[in-house]
Amino acid sequence: MKNPGLAAVLSFFYAGLGQIYNGQIGKGIAFIISYFVSILLMIVLIGFITTPVLWIWGMVDAYKSAERINREQMKEQ
Repeated sequence: MKNPGLAAVLSFFYAGLGQIYNGQIGKGIAFIISYFVSILLMIVLIGFITTPVLWIWGMVDAYKSAERINREQMKEQ
């Protein structure tokens, strides 16, 4: 079972960590790379919009993914 709160907190500290905790390695790496690129885009100002959006999206996605994983595991049992 995955802890949705822990997944969200991990993504709070850095986008993608919650997805990796959930076992979604590819998605987590994509979030990490996207977040890094977004931080670099702060040089041209667009990053000030994309970085918070990715950060919040990462937390919400990690939480909802953990809940979905738990529901699927409960159905299998």
